[in-house]
Formats: sequence, C-alpha cells, structure tokens
Amino acid sequence: MRALRRGAFAMAVAGFVTAVLRLRGNGGLPPQEGGWHELTGPEYR
Repeated sequence: MRALRRGAFAMAVAGFVTAVLRLRGNGGLPPQEGGWHELTGPEYR
C-alpha cells in the first residue's frame, strides 16, 4: 500500500511541475523579430 501511495504522489508532483512549466512559458507566440522575409533578385525567381 505504501508503494502505491508513493507512486501516486510522484505522479501528482510530476503533473504539477509540468503544469507550472507550461504556464510559465511565453504563451507559444512566434518570434516578433526576424524570421522569414521575401527574397528578391533574379536568382530567386
């Protein structure tokens, strides 16, 4: 019984840590600077 309780506690802690790390993220927004830009010139046509 003790091992079962320990396993459940470990799963709960892992879920909590995962939730905190996801909420601390930047919301999944793409970069605001840089990235793709249209190429110009004869070699890109």
